[in-house]
Amino acid sequence: MPNTARWAATLTLTAAAVCGPLGGSALATPAHATQTAETRTVTSHAHATPALAPSGLYAPSALVLTMGHGETAATVTPERAVTLNCAPTPSGTHPAAYDACGELRAVNGDLDALTLRDGALCTRQFDPVVVTVEGVWRGKRVAYERTFANECVKNSYGTSFFTF
Repeated sequence: MPNTARWAATLTLTAAAVCGPLGGSALATPAHATQTAETRTVTSHAHATPALAPSGLYAPSALVLTMGHGETAATVTPERAVTLNCAPTPSGTHPAAYDACGELRAVNGDLDALTLRDGALCTRQFDPVVVTVEGVWRGKRVAYERTFANECVKNSYGTSFFTF
């Protein structure tokens, strides 16, 4: 049952994160779409490009991060879940969305490249914490799981991505 709940939460949050930016102004008619036929003809001949080429498209970057105490995601009930949208602008329920997106961009989406922060001091207490990241990063599907020794260790990787 915990896996079913995890998938339901992940799908719901991912759908909301990915589809959310497609509403409102993202669906508005572009300013150049109201040009007359004469203007489009002149423009397309002068520049040799289609008059109504899309100019604001971006690859989606919407992730759902979950955290729970245990050794594997299959046996853990998620205790916290946040969303992180990085395109076109950082947003979501992640407490430091802007910093987390910047950190993810710096490692080109490679979550294994997020390393232990210098000067981080944690106890050796073993209370495993599992973090899962699922969704889309720059148009590519992401399914990631990582187990940390405890919450302090989890929070000390990178600067803000795992801190939620």
